[in-house]
Amino acid sequence: MKTNKLFWVFLCLTCSFVFAANPTIPTINLSLSAPDTPKQLVTTLNVVVVLTLLVLAPSLVLVMTSFTRLVIVFSFLRTALGTQQSPPTQILVSLAMVLTFFIMEPVVKKSYNEAVVPYLDNKISYEVAFEKGVEPFKEFMLKNTREKDIALFYRIRNLPNPETPQQVSLIALIPAFMISELKTAFQIGFLLYLPFLVIDMVVSSILMAMGMMMLPPVMISLPFKILIFILVDGFNLLIGNLVESFK
Repeated sequence: MKTNKLFWVFLCLTCSFVFAANPTIPTINLSLSAPDTPKQLVTTLNVVVVLTLLVLAPSLVLVMTSFTRLVIVFSFLRTALGTQQSPPTQILVSLAMVLTFFIMEPVVKKSYNEAVVPYLDNKISYEVAFEKGVEPFKEFMLKNTREKDIALFYRIRNLPNPETPQQVSLIALIPAFMISELKTAFQIGFLLYLPFLVIDMVVSSILMAMGMMMLPPVMISLPFKILIFILVDGFNLLIGNLVESFK
């Protein structure tokens, strides 16, 4: 009861102070005006480009980098171990992001030095900066994309076959790269499943031989799978081979 009274007294005093002081409400002016100098135009366009890249950054990370293969393989690993929600999805996605930054660092540096730096120095135009900035990513995707997948999208669009790798269209290269990454990730996931599948089969056969039909084999095989994965230093082997799998 005392708390309610104090609240209402405080509210009345605040309202009295505000209306007695006759405060002035600040105004906000939003105006659009033409740039006075070319430098002002370049600065405005730079802000627009940066904001656009920030919006598109998550999609670009998914479709033009190593993130797709990494996160799918980690998901297969968790399923093969049978640990349900361990490691958590947030941990697996974070690990895939960190490894993506590690793998893509040379590509990003090359793109930055060849495109962003000259553009900021007003040495090249937007079109040239875009072409030079995309070129390192195209080289990375071409090295990890099968020709069969690229030909698929060229055939769908009825486009003439490119004579050189540099002439491959980015519109066809990005979906072809994603398909190749999905196939590679599923191949690695299949190889991950095999040793754990053998453990499940051995444990299941032993339980059936002992007449323990009602005991789920997963409960017995899970500790053995985790133990073997730790003994062979599974994360070290898996991540090392994953990073080396990118040409």
